[in-house]
Amino acid sequence: MAKLLITILIMVSFSCMSATDKTQVFMAGDSTMSIKEIKDYPETGWGMPFSIFFNESVSVINLAKNGRSTGTFIKEGLWQQITTDLKVGDYVIIQFGHNDQSKEKGDRYTPPQQYKQNLLNFIADVRAKKAKAILMTPVTRRYFDDAGNIKETHPIYSDLVREVAAQSGVDFIDMDRVTQQYFQSLGELNSRLRFMQLEENAHPNYPKGVNDNTHFNELGAREVAQLVLAELRKLNHPLVNMLRTPDPKHLR
Repeated sequence: MAKLLITILIMVSFSCMSATDKTQVFMAGDSTMSIKEIKDYPETGWGMPFSIFFNESVSVINLAKNGRSTGTFIKEGLWQQITTDLKVGDYVIIQFGHNDQSKEKGDRYTPPQQYKQNLLNFIADVRAKKAKAILMTPVTRRYFDDAGNIKETHPIYSDLVREVAAQSGVDFIDMDRVTQQYFQSLGELNSRLRFMQLEENAHPNYPKGVNDNTHFNELGAREVAQLVLAELRKLNHPLVNMLRTPDPKHLR
C-alpha cells in the first residue's frame, strides 16, 4: 500500500510539474480575438485557430472578451488574472483598440492618453514577471470607400500602439496595416466572405441575417491567425520554435 501511495504521489507531482513547465501564452484583447460560444457561431475570434498552432510544450490561455477595452479589462480583473498566473518565460499577446475608441459607449471608452498609459503599464507588468509581451495594433474593420479602397478605421489609437512599441522596444506586430493590406488585396466582394455577413435564414443563430464588418467568421479568423503566424516568423520569434510538428503524410 505504501509503495502504491508513493507511486501515486510521484505521478501527481510529475503531472503538476509538466503543467507548470509549459510555456504559457496569454491573450488579452477584445471580441476580434476571443473564444466564442456556440450561440454566436459562425463568429470566431482569431485567437481560437491560433491556439492550435502550437505543440504540447505551449498552453494558450485566451482571456480576450467581447466588448473589452484596456480600461474594462483592468476593472474586471482580467489583467490581474494574467499577472497573477504569469511566470518567467511566458508570453502575453496584447491587442486592444476597437472598444477603447468607442465614445458612444461610455463604459468602454478610454481617452487616447489613458489608452497609451494602460498599454505601457501592461508591458511594465509583464516585464516585472520576467515574461515577454507581444503588442499588436487592432485588426482592421472592413469598410471600403467608393473607390474600392479600405478605410482607416482606428485613427489615433493604432498610432498610439505604434508609439508605445517604439518607446518600449517591445515585440510588435502592426495587425491594423497587415489586415488592411490583406483585405484590400481580396477586394470588397471576396473580403466579405471572411466577415460575419449572413443573409436572412442562412444560419439558425441569425434568423434575421447579419451585416457585421468587424467580426470574423471561421474562415476570416483562421486567415488572420495565419497572418499573425507569418508576422511572428518575420520576427524570428521564439514561439515559432514551438509550433506543432506536421503529420508526415502532410509533407508528401
